[in-house]
Amino acid sequence: MKKELEVYIHIPFCARKCAYCDFLSAPASSDTMHQYLEALLQEIREFPWEEEYEVSTVFFGGGTPSILPAEWIGRILETLEERQGNGGSDYAGRVWKPVPAASESVSAREITIECNPGTADFEKLRAYHEMGINRLSLGLQSADDQELKCLGRIHTWEEFLDTYQAARRAGFENINIDLMSALPGQTEASWESTLKKVLALKPEHISAYSLIVEEGTPFYERYEEDVKRREAGEACIALPSEEEERRMYALTEQYLASAGMYRYEISNYAKPGYECRHNIGYWRRTDYVGFGLGASSLLKNVRYRNPEDLSSYLKRDFSGREKEKLTIPDQMSEFMFLGLRMTEGVSEQKYSETFGVRMEEIYAEPLRKLIDENLICRKNGQVYLTDRGRDLANPVMAEFLLD
Repeated sequence: MKKELEVYIHIPFCARKCAYCDFLSAPASSDTMHQYLEALLQEIREFPWEEEYEVSTVFFGGGTPSILPAEWIGRILETLEERQGNGGSDYAGRVWKPVPAASESVSAREITIECNPGTADFEKLRAYHEMGINRLSLGLQSADDQELKCLGRIHTWEEFLDTYQAARRAGFENINIDLMSALPGQTEASWESTLKKVLALKPEHISAYSLIVEEGTPFYERYEEDVKRREAGEACIALPSEEEERRMYALTEQYLASAGMYRYEISNYAKPGYECRHNIGYWRRTDYVGFGLGASSLLKNVRYRNPEDLSSYLKRDFSGREKEKLTIPDQMSEFMFLGLRMTEGVSEQKYSETFGVRMEEIYAEPLRKLIDENLICRKNGQVYLTDRGRDLANPVMAEFLLD
């Protein structure tokens, strides 16, 4: 039986850079985007692809993948299929066909594309569905137009609704909505209003993140003083306080649970059977390959990373791809801090099977300390974060880093 392989496709283009965004993305001309497409297709064709692998998920991320013409996305899927030796001439109806979201069959691929309102109309969405894309991730962030304007989004709440309804008409039955809390000027009441409006749409999945003000972004220039105030434990001017952020965090789980969406990862909620298989693969360290500018891959515990220089990529110069063999301590650390992101946590038995040693032998002190501090729980062979541990996830996970 072939091993599952996840594929990530990075599209580093957007209509306009959001004020909070530090991702590898930027606006570009149509000509530049077309050159990028051709370079991307060549990279897919040339990447060393072993026969033991079978693609189980494909994820188009960015940037804004939906900024590209639909037929370009189809060419990428077709090239992936050709690369697997399946011809690719009938990708729209044969191999890359829509499948039930909850299916666990390797042949029943989950294919996700990130879309932003204003870049995907009904015809484009219908084309996606016909070519086999069966999961959409829609970037909303907030249902409040003033908050959207502050973020630098290119759409309003009403324009998002138009896109969402068009996606349903196009046949999509598996839709994620991205939301963001702890925004400048945001209140618990406005966040609660966003949650209510979004849940009324009955999406299958919600990704809810707290804003992180990253250095090098326009947001950092605007709110640097607030960032320093929070770090010093002082009251903020525009950003919500840490206590307000925690209350928004609690509201999220409360409202989503009441709507039948369970929290399966720190920031992700889904109706049963609609968990994002692609992301779960990352957290479980499934082998994956990333194509495009700055994309990363993990194959047999070797990490690859593409360079981030667009001009070199457009010249189809892939020689700068970094390569790093992960040590056993690296692998053990990743097993823990990635697995702990999931609500179910990590399996002690799986750890032993993977590394040939008991978790207790490597992490006795961190386990004891974190259990005593009520940050993790150890039960029925699983180690997982407590509610308090999820609030302090980053320092908890840092305890499992090995030299």
